[in-house]
Amino acid sequence: MVARLWHVRARSVHVFNRASSLRMAAAMASISLVAGCGLMSSGESEEEKAIVVGTTSAPSTLDPAAAWDGSWELFRNVYQTLVSFPSGSAAPEPDAADNCRFTDRQNKTYRCELRDGMKFSDGDPMDAEAVKHSIERVRKVGAQGGPAPLLGSLDRVETRGDKEVIFHLNKTDATFPFVLATPAMSIVDPDDYPADKKRVARTITGSGPYLVQSYKVDAKGRPLEAVLAENPHYEGSAARKNSAVTIKYFQDSTAMVRALKAKQIDVTYRGLAPSDIVDLDKQQAAKGLQLVEGAGMEIRYLVFTEKDRWTRNPAVRKAVAQMIDRSKISHDVYKGTVEPLYSMVPKGVTGHTAGFFNSFGKPNTAKAKALLTEAGIVEPVPLTLWYTTDRYGSGTKPEFEEIQRQLEKSGLFDVTLKSRPWTTYEAGYRKGEYPVFGRGWFPDFPDPDNFIAPFVGKENALGTPYPSPEITDKLLPQSRQESDRGAVDDAFERAQDILVDDARLLPLWQGKQYIAASEEIAGGEQALDPSTIMMMWQLERKTSW
Repeated sequence: MVARLWHVRARSVHVFNRASSLRMAAAMASISLVAGCGLMSSGESEEEKAIVVGTTSAPSTLDPAAAWDGSWELFRNVYQTLVSFPSGSAAPEPDAADNCRFTDRQNKTYRCELRDGMKFSDGDPMDAEAVKHSIERVRKVGAQGGPAPLLGSLDRVETRGDKEVIFHLNKTDATFPFVLATPAMSIVDPDDYPADKKRVARTITGSGPYLVQSYKVDAKGRPLEAVLAENPHYEGSAARKNSAVTIKYFQDSTAMVRALKAKQIDVTYRGLAPSDIVDLDKQQAAKGLQLVEGAGMEIRYLVFTEKDRWTRNPAVRKAVAQMIDRSKISHDVYKGTVEPLYSMVPKGVTGHTAGFFNSFGKPNTAKAKALLTEAGIVEPVPLTLWYTTDRYGSGTKPEFEEIQRQLEKSGLFDVTLKSRPWTTYEAGYRKGEYPVFGRGWFPDFPDPDNFIAPFVGKENALGTPYPSPEITDKLLPQSRQESDRGAVDDAFERAQDILVDDARLLPLWQGKQYIAASEEIAGGEQALDPSTIMMMWQLERKTSW
């Protein structure tokens, strides 16, 4: 039986204080463990043996100011943010800060006071100026595809003495503490990280629970391994349960699972293929493994552009929405490791609706044909669907082949599939080259704002302008006035209605989280934060059975 983790919705609070903050406890189901005993090599103590984690989510850069992607996986463990999401919490709590709070009723001035005696891993002092430098350089670096858009509400950063940092916002934004909790806002040493350009060194100077002893890449510059050791200068909320972690980066799930079964790695996370998950679930007892399943917030969706003569027509987009069978994608392609999604806001997040199901129901050829006929379209619609070959796992190609099969079976569409590696794929959609293309989203923070705001407006995370004045000018500003994030349902339900009516974005499925590990490893169920990033300090080797 697979163990299940369920993240529970939590309401954010107006004041975040380490001593008195409201902590949301996640409901955890017990993990079924197989009998057995983990053995250490002769002469090697538990503290000396690093826990080895395998993942397919390799960093694209080691500079937080330039990454808005899977690099955050490493950043969370070696850098530090003012506030973060402890295990079981859906609201940010102090980390490098001793306390943080909004100081005004308008939620436009946010003040943080640092802990005493903070230092970077090289012993340099980590003070208020370092925080100011770190946040400001995100915008100064301005990396393409980087996290600068997250700071859209920030006007300026002020420091008072060595410990006080004040953020002045240009508009009301109750989600700003959530932004500060993202690894994009990692605090870096001003001596090592230039104020206005990306750092290219393969070393890291942070103040997180671990320091990087070594970082290896192959001849093509692709990451192979990051060796992490305990940071002796760390002061923060994380309670390390191990002293060392080695992260091994794999190109595919098959090689990673093979290494797990061969005891070459202890834990796998990110990139498990559906077939591997099913196989691991069946074999975990016989192989001395455990599989932990948790509710996830990762989503997949299609994007329709306005440049193409066909996809700019709402009737075409709605006809596609009418024909997509999400259940078959979930069951046939992903073997039940994902679940159908009918809104851009996933289940488990405040304000979630099932708008696409309510509007279109089950796949229906007659209804789709009626939509097209009413728009004067009587011949099969030619559509080119694009996907990336190396970003979202091995299920992507068969997923798009299933979508092609569904649309062509109706007789209403003539579908061509095309693909590219991520580096050229991203450049292509930012140039508007693709009529329809697939994207995935891992949330920056667990709030409905982060499933709506990044996708609308002239400048958005899609690289495809999507003007929606009611959302950008009314609903989002209105919701950001509310510190109680459990009280924003109405605004986001309306925003989702607009997205359904436009059908510019078509949600497909919501992922689940899986950690596969050796039987001697504990802590997997506590190792995932609400943004589905692994907190590796929660992992430990069992000392008794």
